[in-house]
Amino acid sequence: MKMNRSSLTYKKSGVNIKEADKFVKFISLNSKKTKQNSKYNNIGSFGSVTNIPKTFQSPQIVASTDGVGTKIEIANILKKYDTIGIDLVAMCVNDLIVQGAKPMIFLDYISINKIDLKKLKSLLKGVVKGCKISDCELVGGETAEMPSTYSKGKFDIAGFSAGIVEKKKILYKHKIKKNNLILAVPSSGLHSNGFSLVRHILKKKKINILKNKFLKKEILKPTKIYVKEVLNLIKNNLLNGCANITGGGLEDNIKRVIPKGLCAYINLNNIKTRSIFNWIKNQGVDDYEMIKTFNCGVGFCLIINYKNLNKVKKFFSKEYQPYIIGKIIPGEKKIKIDGKIHWQK
Repeated sequence: MKMNRSSLTYKKSGVNIKEADKFVKFISLNSKKTKQNSKYNNIGSFGSVTNIPKTFQSPQIVASTDGVGTKIEIANILKKYDTIGIDLVAMCVNDLIVQGAKPMIFLDYISINKIDLKKLKSLLKGVVKGCKISDCELVGGETAEMPSTYSKGKFDIAGFSAGIVEKKKILYKHKIKKNNLILAVPSSGLHSNGFSLVRHILKKKKINILKNKFLKKEILKPTKIYVKEVLNLIKNNLLNGCANITGGGLEDNIKRVIPKGLCAYINLNNIKTRSIFNWIKNQGVDDYEMIKTFNCGVGFCLIINYKNLNKVKKFFSKEYQPYIIGKIIPGEKKIKIDGKIHWQK
């Protein structure tokens, strides 16, 4: 069909379908790197199909969705997008494993002012890397070009992941008992929370991160993915419960997994923080705000029987060795925080 050049078109309104199609082809090629035993070619289909492994006798589906918040704005300043792709996967799959689920599939949603293939390809490479680390398959997604919604250069991303857990392996609250140890697993850095406060500090202090070597190195470090280690603990019956430490910090996240009548006692004196948090603290943020906003160096918490401590440690690398920060005690309050983090100048 011949088009009238003077007619109104989708492209003239700001949406370039040809550029979007190029990105879909790029996704299709790269998603193959995440395929496991699936015989389905999902990219470009209306829906995505995956296999349920035959090893599961009573499989239960666990689902999670999340984003990376205003970390995107930092990525735009530094023009670096691959790491936030890893973040996007991490924020979803690290939630799935709290229920004991093995991540199986991942889908992304990207909304952007204008299709920028260089930017989107970099982002997608990060998503693929995150899927490979967490051993799940990128099966689809959506890329929406929205020129009237986002200003020039702006975009947002969201992820969705689904996993499977054997019914008898679900990490229910009732598995957590009195005198269980609470272990901190170190974070890689900020992960993907608290960036609105970080950006407020940068603006108020007039700090140019492009000229700050320390911040350029630290601020976009991707979120640590804990899937492999946690699933190994579950497989070996070494884990009673766990918590992904995201928005709300230690207090808001640990209490979500504590059963009625028990309390998570946390001693902040034991926390080993990271340099990026010392930097933020030294900009004038008080302790309460630090603990409520950031992970402060604790990316994930494990709740275990005290006799299994040495066995648990064997599943972690030197950089991410878990250590004791508290224990489970009787109490009506879900969490009790004591002590103080020792910040460094």
